[in-house]
Amino acid sequence: MTKIRFATVWLAGCSGCHMSFLDLDEFLFDVAEKVDVVYSPVGCDIKAYPENVDVCLVEGAVANEENLELIHLVRSRTKFLISFGDCAVTANVPAMRNMLGGTDQVLKRSYLELGDVTPQLPKDPGIVPPLLDMVRPLHEVVKIDLYLPGCPPSAQRIKDALTPLLHGEKPVMEGREMIKFG
Repeated sequence: MTKIRFATVWLAGCSGCHMSFLDLDEFLFDVAEKVDVVYSPVGCDIKAYPENVDVCLVEGAVANEENLELIHLVRSRTKFLISFGDCAVTANVPAMRNMLGGTDQVLKRSYLELGDVTPQLPKDPGIVPPLLDMVRPLHEVVKIDLYLPGCPPSAQRIKDALTPLLHGEKPVMEGREMIKFG
């Protein structure tokens, strides 16, 4: 039996969706029998997103140039892309920065107004990835195959979405238990 090439990605979010994924507990053994985890921030030390990924869960919104570059790469190399959690589906909490009116205001608020000891803007390149003007949900940037809302989605909801995928079927996302936000 050929295993599913499986990945997870973490963009601008809190990692709560990945923590909820780990709450699958014993079901993770069932998942492990059917998938090869080829990329994930959880338990993997793989630096580059591989080609020919069958299924990928993407947590978080698109907030900076690194996120934008990665989500385009992920989409181009993934057959079935899942917008994983409310930040990925709606941009949710990361999009609150959109209210500040641009990247200069975001950086000033974060590093100067809220700086504790020595407030200063980061000067060296690479410290803060260049921010995008607006934080966006995944579907505004790439095509999404399935939306899995929740903040975070419960382990049961994740299991109910993954189980059909592990059998080559598309999950049915209907009813409050599968589509409720928050």
